[in-house]
Amino acid sequence: MEPAETSSVTLWPSIRLSLLLASATTLILLAIGIPIAWWLTITQSRMRPVVETITALPLVVPPTVLGFYLLVMFAPTTPIGRLWITLTGDTLTFSFAGLLVASVLYSLPFAVQPLHTGFQAIGRGTIEAAQTMGASRMSLFLRVILPLSRRGVLTATVLSFAHTIGEFGVVLMVGGNLPGKTRVISIEIFNRVEVLDYRAAHVLAGGLLVFSFLALFLIYSLNGRAARSGIAGGNS
Repeated sequence: MEPAETSSVTLWPSIRLSLLLASATTLILLAIGIPIAWWLTITQSRMRPVVETITALPLVVPPTVLGFYLLVMFAPTTPIGRLWITLTGDTLTFSFAGLLVASVLYSLPFAVQPLHTGFQAIGRGTIEAAQTMGASRMSLFLRVILPLSRRGVLTATVLSFAHTIGEFGVVLMVGGNLPGKTRVISIEIFNRVEVLDYRAAHVLAGGLLVFSFLALFLIYSLNGRAARSGIAGGNS
């Protein structure tokens, strides 16, 4: 078993990698999740149930199943894998880029669903009132829709970040267990338990537990405060 000092020092690369992965994943999810959620809110297309199903699929598909098919899809012998090697000189499998793509797909419902809920809460009346004032679509969306749905945006941000931090099956299948490259916190915990380094495992697992509690507490506190404000406003 490693000394406590050495163990704590060697945990930092996994923590740093997890924070970097979660931050990048969250930014990408907001960039693609907001348009998807808004489209789901306003569309009358028959494709809506299909899109809703696809975005929610990671909630029910086992992470190892999703990770396996992504591993096959990203292989150097596939068109996607060959194209990526041509563009970057590196493989998608067992790389940070592969982890990022896998994380975005796996955490997609944790961004889209809160955003969709936030957009739905605005109501058609508010949107139509803004349109009658001559606002352009982009101006309407940026100055009216997004500010009014900020709870949904915040919830999507926190959930996406927290969910990515705790990923295990998908990142293990796609990225493997490469120190400093694909070994995130969840995989580091698994490794520490395997070598009976429970001290380091407790540090990481306890940190994730506290982080998860604080993330959910923040969401529920803000939502509860907003709900109480809505009730107070309705009674006034």
